[in-house]
Amino acid sequence: MKKHVTIALILIMFLTTLVGCQNQLVFKKDDITTIALSHNGSFYTEVNGTAQETFLKGVNMGATIPGSFPGALAIDKEAYLKWFEQIYDMNANTIRIYTTMRPVFYEALYEFNQEKDVPLYILQGVWVNEEDIANLNDAYASDNLIITNFITDAKDLVDIFHGNKTLAERPGHASGTYSYDVSPYILGWILGIEWAPDFVVGTNDANPDKTSYKGDYLYTRNASPFEVCLAEVGDALLAYEAKTYQMTRPISYTNWLTTDLLTHPNEPDEREDMVSVNTEHIKTTNNAFAGMFASYHIYPYYPEFMNFEPEYQNWVDPDTGDKNPYKAYLTDLISHHDMPVLVAEVGIPSSRGMTHENPQGFNQGGHSEIRQGELLVDLFETIAETDAMGALIFSWQDEWFKRTWNTMDFDLSWRRPFWSNYETNEQAFGLLAMDPDNDHQTDGDMSEWASITPLIRANTTSIYIDTDERYLHILIEDQQINWQNDTIYIPMDTIPNQGNDSWQHESVSLPFYADFVIKINGENNSRIVVDNYYDANDYLYRDILNMITSNSPTRTINSGIFNPINHVLSAELALPMTNETIPFSSYEAGQLTYGNSNPEASAYNSLADYYFGTNFVEIRIPWLLLNVMDPSTKQIIADFSINHDQTFVPIDATGFTFSFIYDDISLTPATYDWDIWHTVSYRERLKPAYDMLKSSFDHMD
Repeated sequence: MKKHVTIALILIMFLTTLVGCQNQLVFKKDDITTIALSHNGSFYTEVNGTAQETFLKGVNMGATIPGSFPGALAIDKEAYLKWFEQIYDMNANTIRIYTTMRPVFYEALYEFNQEKDVPLYILQGVWVNEEDIANLNDAYASDNLIITNFITDAKDLVDIFHGNKTLAERPGHASGTYSYDVSPYILGWILGIEWAPDFVVGTNDANPDKTSYKGDYLYTRNASPFEVCLAEVGDALLAYEAKTYQMTRPISYTNWLTTDLLTHPNEPDEREDMVSVNTEHIKTTNNAFAGMFASYHIYPYYPEFMNFEPEYQNWVDPDTGDKNPYKAYLTDLISHHDMPVLVAEVGIPSSRGMTHENPQGFNQGGHSEIRQGELLVDLFETIAETDAMGALIFSWQDEWFKRTWNTMDFDLSWRRPFWSNYETNEQAFGLLAMDPDNDHQTDGDMSEWASITPLIRANTTSIYIDTDERYLHILIEDQQINWQNDTIYIPMDTIPNQGNDSWQHESVSLPFYADFVIKINGENNSRIVVDNYYDANDYLYRDILNMITSNSPTRTINSGIFNPINHVLSAELALPMTNETIPFSSYEAGQLTYGNSNPEASAYNSLADYYFGTNFVEIRIPWLLLNVMDPSTKQIIADFSINHDQTFVPIDATGFTFSFIYDDISLTPATYDWDIWHTVSYRERLKPAYDMLKSSFDHMD
């Protein structure tokens, strides 16, 4: 990155004075100070008494931990202090937060930075109530309710920065007394959320007269009504901080590819390219001398134009000679902006489940933690090769409360924080893993099972079962089996009055009516399958949504047919520019991966589902693959045929019955049950991506 100060910036510094504030210098103009400047397409901070172009590198931080929704704001001061140290040690300089945090966050930030010559900076977000957006669909509706609340929350944050606010208790919001002045560490604003295109269009259509705004700090030129709304909010908060505290800072607005300022002719979903939010239409007056920058959430796999736009897919990087669609898009985006562009979110989840595929392998999920790190470094270094002002990784910590579109129909929304759904990629974007607090790994270590009593013990075979917030764990011990070559079956009865007493395709008789069967056959041909009658994915997309045709016969009890467990990746896509049709796609989520899941192992594979030890096999099955909607309250998907008002409804599980089949010998079945829980037990662990990015960050000033 460039180290010099531009001529224009030298003039600003010459015409202004520099004042000290807690071991750092801030720019001052007309008695208003700032700690950063967005100027002439670049972003500057003060370093060792001089203005230096600064590449922002860091993370987005959520507001939650396992066992709570974000509105609970359950993270304590000790956690923040530890996380700040870890992030700082990663060679990061910036954390982006999305909303007002509890006082302990800002207190921890203040204490942490007292001992740092170069502080850890914060980019502060202001959230907008999504229920209001959905209900009103117009920023100006109901006497400007959304805008008024937007401005109120922003002004409250200004007072919070300066240690001068007490917020009354409100459900789902931060409250308490804020008494620490952290204003020297708030690098700038990123206002708002990923704007729903319907909301933008609704605001524009309902307010055709809102075509311009002129304030003391911001004004508009050729703006849409929605862009005028954003200018009003930004102007109000800049004016408030300048007049109340004689301070200002750079301002930005959250944006994403769905509402970017470009057009995407090969986007198959018209909603993903129906309207733009162009912050170049918002201008700064001389009073807002800290400037503006653009903020975008840019992922390589979504929207679909990122996978199918010929202009990007065929673009050749002049630096490497290789095709690089992600860099092509970012280069295009930056070229249409006069202000600096921040990649405010970019991420790859280390989840077992997957939601989108990408031609270059940057899929949304289905990556081991090691592969996650490799891909994140690739994306970060690609961003650094452009004229972007920085990149913030999404996210710092895993978030158990999150949902994903291709699994959300199969779980209970109000219980998501109480278990870890490894099939939901949104829960595993973190650099900091939030693992269930247990010792079970598929690693060949029998000592992990020392305290567990066998569920079944017969002849030479013992079967052990255990559970945690993420998996159902199975250990089968037998000295007679050649685990590398022999085939074993583990039938499971999870719901009464349905299932199969045989698996016709495998010519296997089952000792009870089984709903699932786990087949272990060496290292490359193992899977869990589901009774055709109880196949939730097939029922939803074939019978309810009519999006696929299936070779499966009509659903009947005891058909003898077991299906692969599939999860959907995409509906059929019609590409408007190239006139291609991309067929409906899915992947086999029930296919099991062999490997060692112990993070300390040299051959560590976080996606491993089973592993052979000496005379035994360890298996772990994610709860969702067993049609469990919430293991914490023992809720499973009910018989589809009895549902009339909803597609999937829960019923109580009364325990799962297991057996074991090997060489036509079946063990006497036994039933395993587990206890309900309402609090979770978890442990934190830095994923491999942390050290990989630490090294990459270290080389990027």
